[in-house]
Amino acid sequence: MRELFTQILYEIEKKHDTVLVTLTGSDGSAPRKTGSQMLVGRSGRILGTIGGGAVELRSVEMAQLLIEESRSVVHTFRLNTNPVEDIGMICGGDVTAAFQFIPADDPVWTDLAGKALERIAARRGGWFFQRFDGGTPGLLDEAFRLLSGRAPEGPEPAGNAPFSSGNGFWMPLPVPERVLIFGGGHIAASLVPLLNTVGFRCWVFDDRPEYTTAERFPGAEKRITGDFTRIADHIEITAEDYAVVMTSGHIHDFEVQNQVLRSPFAYIGVIGSRKKTASVNARLREQGISEEAIAKIHTPIGVPIKAVTPEEIAVSIAGELILVRAERRM
Repeated sequence: MRELFTQILYEIEKKHDTVLVTLTGSDGSAPRKTGSQMLVGRSGRILGTIGGGAVELRSVEMAQLLIEESRSVVHTFRLNTNPVEDIGMICGGDVTAAFQFIPADDPVWTDLAGKALERIAARRGGWFFQRFDGGTPGLLDEAFRLLSGRAPEGPEPAGNAPFSSGNGFWMPLPVPERVLIFGGGHIAASLVPLLNTVGFRCWVFDDRPEYTTAERFPGAEKRITGDFTRIADHIEITAEDYAVVMTSGHIHDFEVQNQVLRSPFAYIGVIGSRKKTASVNARLREQGISEEAIAKIHTPIGVPIKAVTPEEIAVSIAGELILVRAERRM
């Protein structure tokens, strides 16, 4: 969404009218999920995708026409062959898209996009609200207080996922999930830049100062040198955090797990052999960690791709985090 609002501001600066296409609902099988977005200009698609294929092609054509007519619409595509609307797809479902006309001379959009980018950069939550009738949109903070535009009517979202109300569509501003990486070794050095590219923010924790430098981890949001037995002195672990444990030894791995498993968390993965895992798990049981908590540990960490090098193992770990994140967002 950061790229989307940046592009909207750029198009406004260039005096280009655009249309924002947002998938607001689907029934049955569909190529892209609700909340997928695409920005279209007079010459065609500018940024984003709503799944490609016939739906996207038809949406681009519709958006170009709407720019000429300076209007917004909501349209449902039937993804099956029928005599009324055959768009060449047999997914077997329907997709509804909101086409929001964005005039280049509307100061509301300039203010809204600018404030949205500020919140995204500050990693603060919020909501972007589009009206199905094409009226003035709204930007709200995480407590649903209006920041820009026009306040919506009707129910507020109950969770943190895209949501349709009676008169519009809510989109959450992205707040990247935090990955707490315990151990700043070779795998961590490969993992941090990789996770940055797929929307995670990384904190690196090690008890060795030379392993938490800015030179070693320029892409880390935070680098912490501390005692593995006193994580809480530096980090408050939350139910939204992902913990990756790969310290310099079994003892430190145990110390980290013994603390993380007593806190709420979204994910915990530990590198190591099955023999090491069995030994550490036995010690965790001795410390009163429940079988239910131990069962939540992903070990050996990562998806099974027969990874060998630090770079390959980093890919394996990133794949598992992406999978867990996607499942949590469903």
